[in-house]
Amino acid sequence: MHNSQTPVVKDLVLVGGGHSHIAVLKRFGMRPMPGVRLTVICREMHTPYSGMLPGLIAGHYTYDEAHIDLGPLCRFAGARLYHDEATGLDLIGQSIECRSRPPVRYDIASFNIGSTPRTSDIPGATGNVVPVKPINQFIAHWQSMIDRILARNNGVRIGVVGTGAGGVEILLAVQHRLRQILRERGRTDDHIEYYLFGDTGTVLPDHNPRARRIFDRELRKRRVQVLAGEAVTEVAPGRLVTLQGAEYALDEILWVTAAGAAPWLAGSGLRVDAQGFIVVNDALQSLSHPTVFAAGDIAAVENHPRPKSGVFAVRQGRPLADNLRRALQGHSIRAFRPQQRFLSLITTGDKYAVASRGYWAMEGRVMWRWKDWIDRRFMRKYNVLPEMAQAQQPAVASGVADTAAIKEISAIAMRCGGCGAKVGSTVLDRALSQLQPVRRADILIGLDAPDDAAVAAVAPGKVMVHTVDYFRAFIDDPYVFGQIAANHSLGDIFAMGGEPQSALAIATVPFGLEAKVEDQLSQLMAGALKVLNEADTALVGGHTSEGAELAMGFAVNGLADRERLLRKGGMQPGDRLILTKPIGTGTLFAADMRMKAKGRWIDGALTSMVQSNYAAARCLHDHGATACTDVTGFGLLGHLVEMTKPSGVDVELILGAIPFLDGALHTVRLGILSSLQPQNVRLRRAIRDLAAIGQDERLPLIFDPQTAGGLLASIPADQADDCLAALKRLGYGNAAIIGTVRPQSDQLEPVVLRQ
Repeated sequence: MHNSQTPVVKDLVLVGGGHSHIAVLKRFGMRPMPGVRLTVICREMHTPYSGMLPGLIAGHYTYDEAHIDLGPLCRFAGARLYHDEATGLDLIGQSIECRSRPPVRYDIASFNIGSTPRTSDIPGATGNVVPVKPINQFIAHWQSMIDRILARNNGVRIGVVGTGAGGVEILLAVQHRLRQILRERGRTDDHIEYYLFGDTGTVLPDHNPRARRIFDRELRKRRVQVLAGEAVTEVAPGRLVTLQGAEYALDEILWVTAAGAAPWLAGSGLRVDAQGFIVVNDALQSLSHPTVFAAGDIAAVENHPRPKSGVFAVRQGRPLADNLRRALQGHSIRAFRPQQRFLSLITTGDKYAVASRGYWAMEGRVMWRWKDWIDRRFMRKYNVLPEMAQAQQPAVASGVADTAAIKEISAIAMRCGGCGAKVGSTVLDRALSQLQPVRRADILIGLDAPDDAAVAAVAPGKVMVHTVDYFRAFIDDPYVFGQIAANHSLGDIFAMGGEPQSALAIATVPFGLEAKVEDQLSQLMAGALKVLNEADTALVGGHTSEGAELAMGFAVNGLADRERLLRKGGMQPGDRLILTKPIGTGTLFAADMRMKAKGRWIDGALTSMVQSNYAAARCLHDHGATACTDVTGFGLLGHLVEMTKPSGVDVELILGAIPFLDGALHTVRLGILSSLQPQNVRLRRAIRDLAAIGQDERLPLIFDPQTAGGLLASIPADQADDCLAALKRLGYGNAAIIGTVRPQSDQLEPVVLRQ
């Protein structure tokens, strides 16, 4: 989390999680810049290491061994991680446009988003071939490709377009893995044919003759039909045509050709080259816009053109980090000269490799072991992080901010309390002016005509349902946190069978320069409003203030029919217990604070937390729910016990039926639990014959406090299966029947726990 005790002065935004940016994150984590807020926008939570892709395809590495987890790395660097895709760049307003969130403002932006094969250059290629980049998309396709090939016993023809090192490595890795899988099933790969196409007269055109001869030999030995010098001119479903007019029928076409850039970069007004790559100087700074930097494949270094290779992106990491730091401080940046020659270690799929540098080449299994050692050492630098950064803390006045900003920081340090702690009216007005809350006819006075208080009408026959929630942020993304806070606050209304009518926001944003406070407040409220509007809930006002850390909550007003209110009491013997969402947010975010949670686990938890309970509540109500509550801070067991007491029943809870978030069991095994867990564990006295359960590793999770958790409801037995099926159709894929309501016994403990 960003150290909000230091006011934010500058925003550094890293777009993409490529090899250069992971180095920037590591270096900023080791030596933070007070006053600089670091944000990463990335489409994937795990960055694939291109050097290990052939080994991953060949089955020599697991997914985690070949990927850098951005979640812990961003936590280490104190960076906000926005899981989204950049789609545009506003150079005048200095903001990054994203696919699924409001624009992200920057003072300095750096791009390391890689490249993609230019399928649009060849008629018919787009949609009929599988590009190897972006790598994560190819990995997902690879598994489905394996399944298709295994399902066939007759001829299969696989073509790879691209005779460079990347194309050769991918083809040999694919062949090795398929042969291995088929052998394990007692089959051969005699029915599979492999083709390699390229527009140059040889394979590995950028390497020396000895390296080319070695791979010519290997490809002949592997029965690969090499069609070097036959450029592909047209592609159609299941076939391609070459310049010579030859037509080849193919079942799978993999595309590993010349790379291209995202078209929106050129459309932004940045100076780009003929292929759309950002043209940068020797310091990796844009030649047209000095607040923009670029590295890796997306950069074209004007004075030092180089092939699109991961080795250059890795080497650019340190100079990029140094120059970003200097640019933020207002210092002159320094030139970087990439190496003329570099070592390439090219694999043949079967733990055999060829080393190539200049006019020298050597082959053998020793070369593979050398490459494996280099790659694993590189990955350990970013996947095995210190418990905390050994950060040097230079003063803000060391050059992070300009003189005007330093004066404003002094004013920030002397902020008042009481009403003086409120966000300024100008900032608030600008932030709120960007919002468009849903309009309701029963809101008589709201944000559209602000007064001292909002006024809402209550229709005849309706009762009012009130609730309030407020908590500090546990993630650095204000847009997503706003969604979670709104979902969490609406949960009580939904649980009682009500329809939310209006909401008052309570928000605290960290101290900072006026523009930074406004931006964060806008992001926060935009996220919240997304959820409120979807639930037809009018935002009618609220209160904002500045404080040490980001926090948010809502006072929500809802309406319900008196006769249809759902309460915690009401469970009937024989009812089935249904839980609509998996549990485990408490342990996962405790692990995230310690950099022990994988990025995909946190991403999965966030996806669950931003899912509204609105549709689930209607579904439960329509299927005759007799009682309901939302699972939040007291954990599953705590809220279940709250239902048994007023209902006068016991319950049988099936531990093995409870859905858990991905990674939650792993973090519990590590002994990482929420700080609220010890208080919740006191409720173990409600479990009958607890000793009979033993040391079941799942047990701690029923005490795990949840944020924006699911609904827990009792449903008549004859409706339970239909209700569960309906929930799954509505998108609650982890919903489950987790127990049964029993008549109240003479035992003091109301919960019978089964494994």
